[in-house]
Amino acid sequence: MELRVGDMAPDFCLLDMDNERTCLADFRGKWVVLYFYPKDNTPGCTMEAVYFTRALDKFEELNVVILGVSADSVESHCRFAEKHVLRVNLLSDVQHEALEKYGVWQPKKLFGRELLGAVRSTFLIDPEGRIAHIWPKVKVQGHVEEVRSKIAELQGRR
Repeated sequence: MELRVGDMAPDFCLLDMDNERTCLADFRGKWVVLYFYPKDNTPGCTMEAVYFTRALDKFEELNVVILGVSADSVESHCRFAEKHVLRVNLLSDVQHEALEKYGVWQPKKLFGRELLGAVRSTFLIDPEGRIAHIWPKVKVQGHVEEVRSKIAELQGRR
């Protein structure tokens, strides 16, 4: 089933970089930027995480939490965050629980072979837990600014 704006965001509980269980429901009452990305330490994924980290204070001013999710392990996330001084909360979804619930675990072509992987996508979840906006197949350049702008618009802060 494809998720749409207005749907309740599927809940999940995943391990974060500190090996602590983090659930989407923990952030009820806040806006959540839930971004899915293919792999730690790849060029596009690194840029996206760095851009979100640089803008984190501005997002926090808008009562927004940033959660990054990939199928990488907790250990991989720790090394990734340490290497690039990331402050966004990265969640490990090795079992593809959230990736599948959000429909972003999809067939992809790589060097002529088809395999399953995470499609870079972002979901904006409102304080009541509903999907407020979806960015499928994200291009990294300018994405963070676009997300921040959409949140400001929806909060009436333009």
